[in-house]
Amino acid sequence: VEEQRARWERKRSRTAKELLETEHKYLEQLDLVITFFVTILKAKGTLKPAVMETIFGPLESIYSASQVLSLHLERGNLGLGLENFCQKLELYGHYAENLEQANKTLKEQLRKNKSFQRFKKLQETRPQFQGKKLEDLLPLPLQRLQQYKHFLRDLLENTSPDSAEYQKLAKTVKSASEVSQWVQDIVRKRENSLQLLRVQKLLKGQKTQLLTAGRWYIREGWLLVVPSKGKELKRRMFFLFSDIFIATKPCHPLHLLNSNKFACTAVYPLHQCEVDKVFGHTQSQGGLLSLSFPHKTLLLMSSDQQDVNEWYQSLKAAVR
Repeated sequence: VEEQRARWERKRSRTAKELLETEHKYLEQLDLVITFFVTILKAKGTLKPAVMETIFGPLESIYSASQVLSLHLERGNLGLGLENFCQKLELYGHYAENLEQANKTLKEQLRKNKSFQRFKKLQETRPQFQGKKLEDLLPLPLQRLQQYKHFLRDLLENTSPDSAEYQKLAKTVKSASEVSQWVQDIVRKRENSLQLLRVQKLLKGQKTQLLTAGRWYIREGWLLVVPSKGKELKRRMFFLFSDIFIATKPCHPLHLLNSNKFACTAVYPLHQCEVDKVFGHTQSQGGLLSLSFPHKTLLLMSSDQQDVNEWYQSLKAAVR
């Protein structure tokens, strides 16, 4: 037991030391944004307060919380420091929610506001920035949140369950995991919106509207459609979403506006679809998938075995 305790204590001290060292580096980088951007911009009035609020969000509060945490860690008050910090973690969730709008507003201001454009360029040439731009520094809190999660887990694993600090640590680990999940969901939703937008731009015309709440992009790719009567196979590009499956064909390569786009040939709702592998269970070349809808059966083929398997799994998951 004593040996185990000593081992825990060694690992715990190492993690606490690393947490403090990385916290100092993190504070240095946040300090660049607070000192050379937020404070000076407020004093100069180059940006309106509402614009400042949108670009920097709760960054000053995040910075203050880290300063307090850093002081506690330096004094060895790990439990107390993390207990206080636990209450500030939701700032990171609010920061993540605001980040997309922050980037949009920043781009807009750089386009429209010449004095801000000059100011930003000048600040970024300072030696302290080491070639970094404001855009590189703004996502730092979200990267740091992931690091906190790992450090806190390590500390908890190397703390004796009957020690006074264990409960405080467990509470902080729970908070960090919840906020981290919140941030991951925001990122996933944002990436999904970008995928929906990208596919919408690939489709000719506005007949098929993809941007619907609750719809998730899953995958896309070429498959061969096997006709019901012995005609030749048709190569089609398919897009799979959580609720619909879209078949498209490429527009004419010489078309002035749509040469890189796809024309939608059919939209299949997935709520009444059944998916089967007709063949492709063995390691033979490729396979055939059957999609049964109330008024139609679609046979799809690929010469790539792995491709067939992946489509099958994705379609089954989407239908479920």
